[in-house]
Amino acid sequence: MSKFRRLWRSGALFSEGLLPEGTTGPRAHPVVRFFIRWVRRPLLPVLRLWRRNIQLRVVAATLLMSLGVVLLLGIVVIGQVRNGLLDAKEKTAQSQAAGGFAAAQQMADSAGNGRSGQGPGGPAGGRSSQTTGTWLNNLVEQLASGGQGVYSVVALGSQNDDSPFLGNGRSTTRGPRASGDIRPEETIPADLRKALDEQPGTHQRYAKVYRQGGGSTAGLIVGKRLNDAGGAPYQMYYVFPFTLEEESLNLVKGTLATAGVFVVVLLGAIAWLVVRQVVTPVRMAAGISERLAAGRLQERMKVTGEDDIARLGEAFNKMAQNLQLKIQQLEELSRMQRRFVSDVSHELRTPLTTVRMAADVIHEAREDFDPATARSAELLLGQLDRFESLLGDLLEISRFDAGAANLDADPIDLRDVVRRVVDGCEPLADRKGSRVIVRGDERPVVAEADGRRIERVLRNLVDNAIEHGEGHDVVVSMASRSGAVALAVRDYGVGLSRSEAERVFNRFWRADPARARTTGGTGLGLSIALEDARLHGGWLQVWGEPGGGSQFRLTLPCTAGDALRASPLPLEPADSRRKRGLKKAIPAQDRQEPTPGGRSPGPSSAPESAPASAVAATGGSAASGPVGEPTREEKSDGH
Repeated sequence: MSKFRRLWRSGALFSEGLLPEGTTGPRAHPVVRFFIRWVRRPLLPVLRLWRRNIQLRVVAATLLMSLGVVLLLGIVVIGQVRNGLLDAKEKTAQSQAAGGFAAAQQMADSAGNGRSGQGPGGPAGGRSSQTTGTWLNNLVEQLASGGQGVYSVVALGSQNDDSPFLGNGRSTTRGPRASGDIRPEETIPADLRKALDEQPGTHQRYAKVYRQGGGSTAGLIVGKRLNDAGGAPYQMYYVFPFTLEEESLNLVKGTLATAGVFVVVLLGAIAWLVVRQVVTPVRMAAGISERLAAGRLQERMKVTGEDDIARLGEAFNKMAQNLQLKIQQLEELSRMQRRFVSDVSHELRTPLTTVRMAADVIHEAREDFDPATARSAELLLGQLDRFESLLGDLLEISRFDAGAANLDADPIDLRDVVRRVVDGCEPLADRKGSRVIVRGDERPVVAEADGRRIERVLRNLVDNAIEHGEGHDVVVSMASRSGAVALAVRDYGVGLSRSEAERVFNRFWRADPARARTTGGTGLGLSIALEDARLHGGWLQVWGEPGGGSQFRLTLPCTAGDALRASPLPLEPADSRRKRGLKKAIPAQDRQEPTPGGRSPGPSSAPESAPASAVAATGGSAASGPVGEPTREEKSDGH
């Protein structure tokens, strides 16, 4: 999820995740990139507002759910109304058609009995045919007269008509006859006509009813095959258009739509009012919390009423008051502690100077003492040196705590600082059997920094690397790129676990309390180094793996006051266990393995270090320095 958010905020999601293959990344066509930016630009403010405004999210969710409920109810109601109208229409149509069919057959029987004495042949046959056609016209008009536009009557010839009264190959009874303005031959489906000829009885179909002036509407057609006055079969249909039913259904739809819109808007307004009563105090509390965090400890919430929100406001005000009292007490205690440390450090310097003079005299005359007394004189002088260093560190820490530390930044070449530190650490390295190797000093590495403080940081890091390096080499690397410079100190000693790396900058913390300090350290060196890095606006970070050594990286801006975005050197070295494991797939002639004893044959050209999570998976660890810096993933990148 965090990766998705970073992609969204950086815009990479639009340029990588939503484009088809072949148009990803910076190689996409300029028109495509312009379209992506054009689409994304109006969405970013909306998404930002959506993330920040809980009232908007609640109201929007209420509106969407209300709209879904209204649509669901509308579909159900419209379906029920439609089914009811169809059922009522079908029953009415069947009843009306059954009565019409019975009346038509009765009229045909009556008319047939009246002409039973005439023969079918001769000239009387033509008159009988004409009389039959007139009879059908009268029958259709008579049956349709009671419809009043509700239905139409259609009479069509039957394909099974064997009547001898033929004219030009067709019986005169087969001519279409219809009431109203419908087009009978297009309206009556062919399968319905065929069903009437093949099967006796009443048949019905839902079909479209075509009008003479154009257009069509849905309707129900009920048909039956009958015999006319001459005994010839014909087909009679009752056509019931759904005009009135459609008007009723449209009226129901309009009513439901109007009511639904009002309901959704009303529910949205209700949700907005209800949420506003809850969100407003929360927003007030958030604003007051921000002002409290900014140091305005006298801010309080306005409390009205006796409900839950009022009790929340009262509890918030009590909490703020208690916090204010505690913070004031802690500030006073902190001021007293800083003053005490400063006063003690200053007051101890005078007796310490006297003790130092006496110890120097005793130390110079130690050859005249017995061996035990001479050794005591040496130990006394060593502990006095450590005591003086501790007093100096305590004074420096008190300045940092009081915010009185000053930065004298000047353009310096860090190569000179590294040379002075390496020269000063040579005696300790010779005693430990280690070498200090410097890399990246081919070109100037210039930055605006306080040379005294940077030298103190680097000296502390190199001394610690030599002390914990188990006799292996110590590598000091430097680089400059993109407005930042970096110094990295790599050792191949006991290393650091993740928990140790997270506490390595704590005051007086030691990874192994039982381990002897050969350099007389005070336990404040890394804490002071971290404060020096913060004073420069830089980073001091550590990486380590148990048994694989550790690496400290100091990153500074080239120009004092600039913000850092990345470091020129990777936090995880190229010869870590994880990266050596990644190189196993590379042929031996194409890779450089570290030599035994932790010595690496050449400069590091490895890719940028992996995120801290990946390092931890292989036993490594990473810890950052100042609070408020970029995440470990961002700070461990080398570019």
